[in-house]
Amino acid sequence: QVQLVESGGGLVQAGKSLRLSCVCSRSIFGFNIMGWYRQAPGKQREFIAAITTAGSTNYADSVKGRFTISRDGAKNTVYLQMNSVRAEDTAVYYCNAQTPSNFWGQGTQVTVSS
Repeated sequence: QVQLVESGGGLVQAGKSLRLSCVCSRSIFGFNIMGWYRQAPGKQREFIAAITTAGSTNYADSVKGRFTISRDGAKNTVYLQMNSVRAEDTAVYYCNAQTPSNFWGQGTQVTVSS
């Protein structure tokens, strides 16, 4: 059983920064890809950022240059650094871990006030 626990969400002003954390119950290097997704009210869940076992990263165009995904293997933790946040970044943010199977956290709410 894999558990992913997100934290770090909250209310933040537009233009400010926020860092999300995702702690995994086992080594993050056991997964092909670790990533972040988000879901805004009334919208589908969308891809935000991912990091592979080799350390390659990929970002959605909407966050490229503002968000950074990173990891700390010793802490089994993946981070999402969110800079210059915008009102449209408001959503529930989910951590994702992929092998052939997909695992999800419970999500953390991020609300950006303009």
